[in-house]
Amino acid sequence: MRPLRALGAAALTVTLTLTAACGGANDDTSSGRDGGDGAAITVQAANGTVTLPGVPKRIVSLSPTHTETLFAIGAGPQVVAADEYSDHPANAPKTKLSGFKPNAEAIIGYKPDLVVLSDDMDGIVKALEKVKVPVLLEPAATRIEDAYDEIMDLGTATGRAEQARRLTDDMRRRIQQTVDSAKKAAAPGGEPLTYYHELDEQLHTVTSKTFVGQVYGLFGLRNIADDAQSSAGAYPQLSREHLLKSDPDLVFLADTKCCGQSAATVGERPGWAGLGAVKRKNVVELDDSIASRWGPRLPEFVKAIGDAVQKSSAAQ
Repeated sequence: MRPLRALGAAALTVTLTLTAACGGANDDTSSGRDGGDGAAITVQAANGTVTLPGVPKRIVSLSPTHTETLFAIGAGPQVVAADEYSDHPANAPKTKLSGFKPNAEAIIGYKPDLVVLSDDMDGIVKALEKVKVPVLLEPAATRIEDAYDEIMDLGTATGRAEQARRLTDDMRRRIQQTVDSAKKAAAPGGEPLTYYHELDEQLHTVTSKTFVGQVYGLFGLRNIADDAQSSAGAYPQLSREHLLKSDPDLVFLADTKCCGQSAATVGERPGWAGLGAVKRKNVVELDDSIASRWGPRLPEFVKAIGDAVQKSSAAQ
């Protein structure tokens, strides 16, 4: 998945609008062993039942989120190539391969025994399957549980199911701790805080129906985009008038790296100086990559929201 503006306007119709169901170990549809004996491994993914003859040793990842997951569960040494946007961790074998304009010949050149991706662009799944290259299609998560399921799928596929289980358990624990701390800091009986999550400087955003919106929903926050009428559905472009009238308590910028936005730059926009979030310094500069991915660093995104909620609650 494109790391910076992947959840922004440029990719709204490419990635997060995918609604294909994610296969998951929690669905009891994935099986296999941790792999030293060469036993076959079966994973139920969005492209159907994927059977591997054994633990893959040459993985190509065409998704930055999945690259992060593979390294987080200890399968990094098995990854021989990652796409051009796989910028984390720093030692990921980033190449010029593209998940948005995939080239089957270039991918095959790395002699993969497994290709992991989040988008089936230009029929790449069938193209690879035609030459007997196993493909695991794990689309952009539409629910928080999907994120955990996909990590478990990758753990099963790479012979690292136990490491994947430990990772998801740790993610759940850290997220719950953050949410609990924020809720304790909130004033009892108070009105829910409102927020605006910016995908780009053109005011593209997300509603509560999206994966990102569900993350904010953990804190009981109210999304000002939910009131906007837009043909873009879950990813509307707000008008400046709507945003200023809504006057959100919190503003989260997920366009700091891609578009150079910051608390300072938004404060200079026409009318923004009067927003409560700007005046009270409740404009949060997010890391674009972390805010646009649904993998191991999800707790960091949750923590950034939780810290902002606690700060705002303490000031009330």
